[in-house]
Amino acid sequence: MTTPIETSHGVSMREAFHVWLRVAALSFGGPAGQIAVMHRIIVDEKRWISDARFLHALNYCMLLPGPEAQQLATYIGWLMHRTAGGLLAGLLFILPGVLAIMALSVIYALYGAVPLVSALFFGLKAAVLAIVVEALLRVGRRALKNGVMRLIAVAAFVAIFFFALPFPFIILAAGVVGYLGARAGYPAFAPGGGPGASAGAQVTESLLGDATPPHARPSPARLVRTLAIWLPLWLVPVALLVTALGGANVFSQIATFFSKMAMVTFGGAYAALAYVAQQAVERFHWLNAREMLDGLGMAETTPGPLIMVLQFVGFIAAFRAPGALSPLAAGALGGLTATWVTFAPCFLWIFAGAPYIERLRDNRALSGALSAITATVVGVILNLTIWFAIHALFHETIPVRALGLHFDAPAIASVDGWALALAVAAALAIFRFRLGMLATLAGAAAAGVALRLAGLIG
Repeated sequence: MTTPIETSHGVSMREAFHVWLRVAALSFGGPAGQIAVMHRIIVDEKRWISDARFLHALNYCMLLPGPEAQQLATYIGWLMHRTAGGLLAGLLFILPGVLAIMALSVIYALYGAVPLVSALFFGLKAAVLAIVVEALLRVGRRALKNGVMRLIAVAAFVAIFFFALPFPFIILAAGVVGYLGARAGYPAFAPGGGPGASAGAQVTESLLGDATPPHARPSPARLVRTLAIWLPLWLVPVALLVTALGGANVFSQIATFFSKMAMVTFGGAYAALAYVAQQAVERFHWLNAREMLDGLGMAETTPGPLIMVLQFVGFIAAFRAPGALSPLAAGALGGLTATWVTFAPCFLWIFAGAPYIERLRDNRALSGALSAITATVVGVILNLTIWFAIHALFHETIPVRALGLHFDAPAIASVDGWALALAVAAALAIFRFRLGMLATLAGAAAAGVALRLAGLIG
């Protein structure tokens, strides 16, 4: 007989289920939007954990390969309710996306792009842009405690957006600066932020409090158990597929390719998708470039991590090489295989590493490093926001490759007037009229469908 999880914070697993389901259902807009939704609900509304703890967890997740927002949900769920809570949060976070992408993959494979569905996504994408901007402002106010942190955030944005410097290099450089600054005793890198720190950076009272729960303390025995459970859960299915079907089989290719991606996708989904698209289109010939963009559009405008586009890729790949299965059954299996090998290691990274990251909260020098990384994360979120805005509002981009610059600028003449109008309307709804996120998304989706029915958008 199992005993219920005892908590000192008073949040039951039942309540956690409803909260994480709500977070998942509203997690549109890629990593920036998803982090925003989580912060709004978990920190601002529910006050489960403080700003400082949220950002500390986010720093770790940004350093990991894989989807940072899903890993952040798993981390917070684990912090609140141990392994069961981490599983609950992490699985619920991806569930709406799994269901939505699977349904849309079936429709796409059978009928191609459906105009009304595309129109609904058109409206959602414009509204999500406003939500992401609001998130950027909120997180920035709280994370950028002083001028030094604001300067680090700007430098990170310039480095990643204009010069396409590798994400791990930017994070490492910020960590070194923060570590050395804290060791030297500079106030800007102290936990309080030093003179000039913004009021929003102060520690938020939270139900969890500042103490480390017993289950969050490092234990070598627990680490060994975690590795003994999660490594086989991730890799044994891959080995079985390759052994039974051979390495050239489409299911084996999906399992091995996306397992490798799970280990090297540093910098989040955007950093990995270009490589995935190139391999899926040019090496494996699973789909063409236009279809890859269609899949990305699905993932951008459905709830859940943007990396869920990999499920679409796996579905189409297996749908077109079903073997003895029916095409739909093969597609479903291929999509779920890609999803499994993408997300199983995410739980491993959190359950194995998070206790050691929790211990670092008491180390002043390392806290300084993480403070600098926090500022860098704001710059990265700004980069994601602008990337999303360019692709949501403009049909064409102009590659800029000169004097060390390496970025895609929007072609101003290609602006989508209706997308811009919907984005402005969504911004007014959120910033001026304080309309809720769900109402804003629903209104924008309805507007997109109405524009399509009126023949104003394609």
